[in-house]
Amino acid sequence: MSETVSFGYKDVDASEKTELVGEVFSSVAAKYDIMNDAMSGGMHRLWKDRFVRRVKPQPGEAILDMAGGTGDIAFRMAERGASVTVSDINQDMLDVGIERAMDRGIDGLVWSRQNAEELTFSSRIFDAYTIAFGIRNVTHIDKALKEAHRVLKHGGRFYCLEFSTTTWPGFKEAYDLYSHKLMPKIGGMIAQDEESYRYLAESIRRFPPMPKFEQMIRDAGFSRTRVEPILGGAVAIHSGWKI
Repeated sequence: MSETVSFGYKDVDASEKTELVGEVFSSVAAKYDIMNDAMSGGMHRLWKDRFVRRVKPQPGEAILDMAGGTGDIAFRMAERGASVTVSDINQDMLDVGIERAMDRGIDGLVWSRQNAEELTFSSRIFDAYTIAFGIRNVTHIDKALKEAHRVLKHGGRFYCLEFSTTTWPGFKEAYDLYSHKLMPKIGGMIAQDEESYRYLAESIRRFPPMPKFEQMIRDAGFSRTRVEPILGGAVAIHSGWKI
């Protein structure tokens, strides 16, 4: 029997998910950053600032920002002097990021189309690996985590910013209502794509809870793992070290 994986609330053949996710992000690429502001009330900017502060990028460090398409995380780390390679499986997202970098006069970033599960980079070449709001869209998360571990130097650090499930009573119910009912409607109004944002909302619910995902990071070989919940876990910063 063929392997099935989640695509929102549907289960699809594993061989189909990459293409289906690609269609989602190609559809929303042009409006992705506007939608992030609309859906989070601008809070995604604060979450990303906090995330980069935890990463502590240093001048001269080599950092791989995976699923970094539009450049939000990479721009912040480049400002701190890091040498950042921005990778994404979706060329449309990378094209948006390249255009944004040109508009801002940001030079020195490397842009590389990559599948997180099968990176073409050599082993042990990056000081840090970051991925923000991208790992839940990977077909085989365990493979992506092992690849992250492989390309990091000994002493390298892994940081992941991802949606999760809030544990705050009351807020959880309100957040579920918002993400399932309002988020697709906002996507329809702003990006003319209700279905893609319905998938993105559903993908959050299918993502492993914080303790399970932390265990997956440990299973990939990382040590000193840590989870930092935001809004009771609606968003979380996961980290680990290659020791």
